[in-house]
Amino acid sequence: MTELDKPAVLDRIAVLARDAGRIILPYYDGDPVVGSKYDGSPVTAADQAAEALIVPVLRALTPDIPVVAEEAVAAGQIPDVSGGRFWLVDPLDGTKEFIQKRGDFTVNIGLVENGAPVLGVVHTPVDGMLWAGSVGDGAWEEDADGNRRAISVRKADPAALTVVASKSHRNPELEAYIATLPVRESVSRGSALKFCLVARGEADVYPRTGPTMEWDTAAGHALLLAAGGTLTAFDGTPFLYSKPDFRNGFFIARGG
Repeated sequence: MTELDKPAVLDRIAVLARDAGRIILPYYDGDPVVGSKYDGSPVTAADQAAEALIVPVLRALTPDIPVVAEEAVAAGQIPDVSGGRFWLVDPLDGTKEFIQKRGDFTVNIGLVENGAPVLGVVHTPVDGMLWAGSVGDGAWEEDADGNRRAISVRKADPAALTVVASKSHRNPELEAYIATLPVRESVSRGSALKFCLVARGEADVYPRTGPTMEWDTAAGHALLLAAGGTLTAFDGTPFLYSKPDFRNGFFIARGG
């Protein structure tokens, strides 16, 4: 496996995520064209347009790294990822938030090596914020004007946690788990933004007991690791990628 200049690649992926965001926004400001995927989840023309931009750029940037992209997989286009390194792309994470015009949707681009995420970018087109991280090199956030600052997780107060959880996918299992925690504040956000809140030291714990796919989590997971956090299955075992059907189990993301 050839060595990548991850900080340089990360900068390029950040630009790509912003380019995809600019494609998405006109759809958001208008009436999104909504259809359904094979699993009944919503899809819009914005998902497809953003993915059509992202995938060719990734292939040109890293020709030897396969790209697993949500809409392509839904159409049956699944590349061979047995080499251990591959991109995971969710061109529009938080489609329900997008359709309901709540703003909490993101562009997610993550890189996996040997089962673990190593690099990721999460971008919110509505406010222009972008979060990025490369494991071993640190994490940063950038505002709409290009101002960039380093970020890291905070040391949690074990007696007063800030918990961030899904806005659209709460369920009894999640509520039961949160009830076991010493919660000072509970925050509901959509899409991969929950990873960003933990990575930037604004929240301590992000539990997930609903269905997700690897392209939903890889970018945020990499960001969190780069910022000093952790993500495991509920039983504490490592949370790995390249699973059958790219389907995730439950997980807990934590800061410091």
